[in-house]
Amino acid sequence: MQKFDEMYTRLPYEFFTQGAQIREHYKIYDEWLARQPGDMMAKRREEAEMIFRRVGITFAVYGEKDAEGAGSERLIPFDLIPRIIPAKEWAALENGLVQRVTALNRFVHDVYHAQEIIKAGVVPRDLIEGNTQFRPEMVGLNVPNNIYSHISGIDIVRAPNAKGEGEYYVLEDNLRVPSGVSYMLEDRKMMMRLFPELFNAHRVAPIAHYPDLLLETLRASSPATTAEPTVVVLTPGMHNSAYFEHAFLAQQMGVELLEGQDLFVKDNFCYMRTTRGPKRVDVIYRRVDDDFLDPKVFRENSTLGCAGLIDVYRAGHVSICNAVGTGVADDKSIYAYVPKMIEFYLAEKPLLNNVPTYLCRNPDDLAYTLANMKDLVVKEVHGAGGYGMLVGPAATQAEIAEFRKVVQANPTGYISQPTLSLSSCPTFVESGIAPRHIDLRPYVLSGKTVQMVPGGLTRVALKDGSLVVNSSQGGGTKDTWVLENGALSPVSTQTQKQSA
Repeated sequence: MQKFDEMYTRLPYEFFTQGAQIREHYKIYDEWLARQPGDMMAKRREEAEMIFRRVGITFAVYGEKDAEGAGSERLIPFDLIPRIIPAKEWAALENGLVQRVTALNRFVHDVYHAQEIIKAGVVPRDLIEGNTQFRPEMVGLNVPNNIYSHISGIDIVRAPNAKGEGEYYVLEDNLRVPSGVSYMLEDRKMMMRLFPELFNAHRVAPIAHYPDLLLETLRASSPATTAEPTVVVLTPGMHNSAYFEHAFLAQQMGVELLEGQDLFVKDNFCYMRTTRGPKRVDVIYRRVDDDFLDPKVFRENSTLGCAGLIDVYRAGHVSICNAVGTGVADDKSIYAYVPKMIEFYLAEKPLLNNVPTYLCRNPDDLAYTLANMKDLVVKEVHGAGGYGMLVGPAATQAEIAEFRKVVQANPTGYISQPTLSLSSCPTFVESGIAPRHIDLRPYVLSGKTVQMVPGGLTRVALKDGSLVVNSSQGGGTKDTWVLENGALSPVSTQTQKQSA
């Protein structure tokens, strides 16, 4: 099998330097792959798909039905070639993520209490109070440790900066119910199973302790005085697209996986039904949106939550993670103000930059967006999963014209951003190894401290030229290797000497 640099032109910022030299941290992998038989990768991919199918690592696709009319489920596409990040790069990225999530939690607390950032004129009042994710029920309500987003998934891309160098940018903040961490963990298990020799040749930082950190974070949010608070995972049920992940995390943490019907409220406390009778619940890791948590407060017809839950929450007798109302901070129009939040709350310069963003609610930004739509990515403020967006360079004139009408009808509902030249990574596709665009979603846990495992979910746009990495839009995933300092182990050094 040929080496990467013999197979195609340089890939920006991931595999090659600006001078088209392979980056140091990929050299061992490149040499290893060059020694493999030509059919090895195809065989390993078949093995991975067989195992994923047996384990049931799938996601549901909304709007699709199988032959029997049930919701369509697919295997999450998994790429065999890892994305590798050197220790120094990761350290800088981690510092920026901790800074950002700390400021975002400060912001949400401020929004529901003193509103100092609004009074200072940094963030417009109507952008908060007119936000569909703003929950008046949370005003003045104190939550443990003043933490609202206990689990944050921050989407990161790498693209050329003004100097033409690769730089990490924050593309999006996911603070309500970020998903995908189970795929991060399962991808690592699969790579260790298929390619154990590669882990002998690299010092890859471990991520298997993520469920332990998650449980520690959830317990730290408990309002109870008990030393062993009862934590549960609340799922909408097996038809949810992320149900595999809900069940996986509950099993890994050793806690109960519940649906709304398994909970009830009595005497201002929340309980779960068990075969041994009611048991008090202290912390709910909810994978249910705000609107469905309590039919007495939000949607009256919801059967996914528990009637009276918000009263218990207000009384401080149960914690909900992530907190109700956290979504006010992951609106795509709020995203544009995060650098100012960092300066306002922390008196620091942002360590990670935003992608330049135009708010269509502003007349000048709207005019610019409408005039340059063919060159921009236009996104719905509350959109997710790759839906509600237009990628101008990939759209037809008819699609642009139609989307222009939609934006003009509701300017406050849209933002636009330049089309970034996202970095790409070698990916094993049907035609062989080829470059595909990628992003990265690290998971930041906020409890008494802010912590994270080294790595995250690398998502890859499997369609040639596509910038959309979402699994629902044809994207896949890769294992993400963060190398510890001293990337070569004694074993790998010996291997290199023998192969020289």
